[in-house]
Amino acid sequence: MSEITNSSGMVQVADPPLATALFGNVRWAWVWLIARLYIGYTWLNAGIGKIQNPAWTGGGVAIKGFWENAVRIPEPPSRPPIAVDWYRDFLQAMLDGGHYTWFSRLIISGEVLVGLAMILGTFVGVAAFFGAFMNWNFLMAGTVSTNPILLVISILLLLAWKTAGWWGLDRWLLPNLGTLWQPGKVFRKSRQ
Repeated sequence: MSEITNSSGMVQVADPPLATALFGNVRWAWVWLIARLYIGYTWLNAGIGKIQNPAWTGGGVAIKGFWENAVRIPEPPSRPPIAVDWYRDFLQAMLDGGHYTWFSRLIISGEVLVGLAMILGTFVGVAAFFGAFMNWNFLMAGTVSTNPILLVISILLLLAWKTAGWWGLDRWLLPNLGTLWQPGKVFRKSRQ
């Protein structure tokens, strides 16, 4: 294990060379571009499909039906779609409160925004987090489909946030706007 002691005397453990190369070197940005475009197209296509579907835009009937099927507990020996009781209780509370009426618009907006951010390479780390969060929720509700693949790719994009948007707008946004822990050029100028 390679240890480095920084100027404050704290020991830092170095990343493996492969992880350093894949997640921190812009030479591999083309890999993340392919992943981003795939994820972006998938989310944008799903969101646009929902925009064009009155069951999603007209009161959330589609998500209501999905949640009703997800919380239903079938007779044995069949297994329920949701294996975790607290998540079933959460969806039941959302159903009981009629939250599907506004939640369907939130899902549509999330899918479209994550898709656009991935395609444009805008705040890829943030978009990957929210994409992974949506995939996790779909998985928790019992929908497998392509969600495991999309979740894994989103996690990899999240790890590669520094270079995943190199062939996109992050190449200019991140140095100028910065991060929560390190302001970019725009905010450093305003503080002086």
